[in-house]
Amino acid sequence: MNVDIPQNPTVLFVCVHNAGRSQMAAGFLRELSGGGVTVLSAGSLPADQINPTAIEAMAELGIDIAGEQPKVLTVDAVRESDVVITMGCGDVCPIFPGKRYEDWELDDPAGQGIDAVRPIRDDIKARIEALLGELLPAGGAV
Repeated sequence: MNVDIPQNPTVLFVCVHNAGRSQMAAGFLRELSGGGVTVLSAGSLPADQINPTAIEAMAELGIDIAGEQPKVLTVDAVRESDVVITMGCGDVCPIFPGKRYEDWELDDPAGQGIDAVRPIRDDIKARIEALLGELLPAGGAV
């Protein structure tokens, strides 16, 4: 679906626990967009805390997500977003007309060691860089 994206878009990342994939994606987008994108993340069944291995993997690249907290997915979060990216829980996300939806198939880092999480992190980073090229084509990240 071709959807017009505003100049300062809001992107929502959704995964089941909002503790790994969606938090890493949000961390990358916040960092790489330089404030040009409003970033939200949520989970359909949020965990109690961010996955420590995801925190470690992001810290290796100088991005701190340790202060984040898993949040429950709400209809309001979807409503206020221009782009909704799901990661393994697409069926639970409410659908609103005029929004851009993507489902990124990514392995779940839950219970994985750092050597298994790094490739997931790197895949997320590449997807975020491509997304930024689409959302902020004039200037990209600052």
